[in-house]
Amino acid sequence: VQLQASGGGLVQAGDSLRLSCAASGGSFGSAVIAWFRQAPGKEREFVSVIQWYNGRTLYSDSVKGRFTISRDRAKNTVYLQMNSLKPEDTAVYYCAADLTYNVDRSTWSQSGTYDYWGQGTLVTVSS
Repeated sequence: VQLQASGGGLVQAGDSLRLSCAASGGSFGSAVIAWFRQAPGKEREFVSVIQWYNGRTLYSDSVKGRFTISRDRAKNTVYLQMNSLKPEDTAVYYCAADLTYNVDRSTWSQSGTYDYWGQGTLVTVSS
């Protein structure tokens, strides 16, 4: 399984950005695909996740209402639309996937749930 994250860049506070995670090499019918982020000097934190077959989503409190996760099944791609960006959103954003059937929703926000990780894309938000 390969995950290719893209779309990062340098933006100003209040701007929007859309990240993409292109997935290949596996069967994603039962997958959950998530976004995590890691700011300099901080631990990796959960951002959002989507269940591939039914589109169920989960967001961290810090991004709820500003970020939207979606997927395009025809393109095997997951998107993270980020609006009203803040300097504290600055981080390397990683997409991750778990292909296990019926992953318990209570584990969706835990990094240990995910077996496959993309290379990360840097988002920098200036004030």
